[in-house]
Amino acid sequence: MSKPFGPLPPEFAAQRGELMIGDRAASAWVAAHGSPLFVYDPAIVADRVRAFRAAFPAVDLHYAIKANPHPALLQAMAPLVDGLDVASAGELDKALRVKPAGAISFAGPGKRDAELEAAITAGATLNVESEGEAARALAIGGRLGTAPRLAVRVNPDMELKGSGMKMGGRPSPFGVDAERAAALVRAIVAGGGDWRGFHIFAGSQALDSQALIETQAATLALAERLSDEAGHMPPLVNLGGGFGIPHFAGDTPIDLAAIGAALGDALSRTRLRSTFAIELGRWLVGESGVYLTRVIDRKESRGETFLVVDGGLHHQLAASGNFGTVVRRNYPVAVTHRMAEAGDEEVSVVGCLCTPLDRLADKVALPRADVGDTIAIFIAGAYGATASPGLFLGHPPAVECVVQRP
Repeated sequence: MSKPFGPLPPEFAAQRGELMIGDRAASAWVAAHGSPLFVYDPAIVADRVRAFRAAFPAVDLHYAIKANPHPALLQAMAPLVDGLDVASAGELDKALRVKPAGAISFAGPGKRDAELEAAITAGATLNVESEGEAARALAIGGRLGTAPRLAVRVNPDMELKGSGMKMGGRPSPFGVDAERAAALVRAIVAGGGDWRGFHIFAGSQALDSQALIETQAATLALAERLSDEAGHMPPLVNLGGGFGIPHFAGDTPIDLAAIGAALGDALSRTRLRSTFAIELGRWLVGESGVYLTRVIDRKESRGETFLVVDGGLHHQLAASGNFGTVVRRNYPVAVTHRMAEAGDEEVSVVGCLCTPLDRLADKVALPRADVGDTIAIFIAGAYGATASPGLFLGHPPAVECVVQRP
């Protein structure tokens, strides 16, 4: 029996005939740029931003560029969001090309002194992950004669239920344990730092709307408590993110309106006089990207059919099930010129790497595809090219393109 695959993103699910990305057919993209190929559509991102603004009118929107740092996509996104979150000096450099330093925050548990200095010199906010990191940043700021902009990343005393990656409620390399956060705020202020607030992130890729509502309420309550304990009002409270998107069969989208209404009600009652932000990555860009890869061989082996493509996990690791997935399940997949046709044969789509891990779709029902046809793997806008082992086995990188509109 064929295994199911995830739902196509809404912008692609209703298409008939050949897959269109922007205003061009998938075959035209491949003809122009070759294969394998990522194509990102900023119009889909803009739709997500509009939906967020409608649901969260009183909350700033930050983009975590680790999800997809492609320069052309960043350029398109910069005017749409209020801030960018980076996690390395390389990402900081990319962010500074499209956004002023005051709108950039720098997270991550292993910042080198050179990275701290680069952020302080530029004027970006450092989300400090430990007392030791804060002390290093204050010392560097003192040497430079600059008060470093420091926020405290908090390891909260709760987790985001149902999240793909839990980042709170347990020992963690991320953030300062909640019970020590207020003392660190006081030390930063006493040490001459420019304290910028709290960054509280409990988990990611959650599809349980009620869990998100409860976590946001708990995060807000934690920020209030820490503010009282520290004796200082936080200029900004980054409430984290965690909004998931459907990847697999049975997944359904979050109820954005319900989450926004609940947070709006909680913010109307808070004692904090702060700016509030939600930091999103995958939810903003994941569904905007499509990975296109051509069939280079069709083979039968002991009763099973394999479509061997010219791409693979070295470009799209997550779709192979090797990026934090416990049980391998299938991403949305299609034969690009047969979008209107039902699947009439069971096939596995496998990549060109010499490893059995390189399987992009496992025993799925697709319309027949032959050598030269193109397979589309959806949900390719986040954690694709830069989150995959591109140097593994020495194959060339995939081309990345962004849909351009007048």
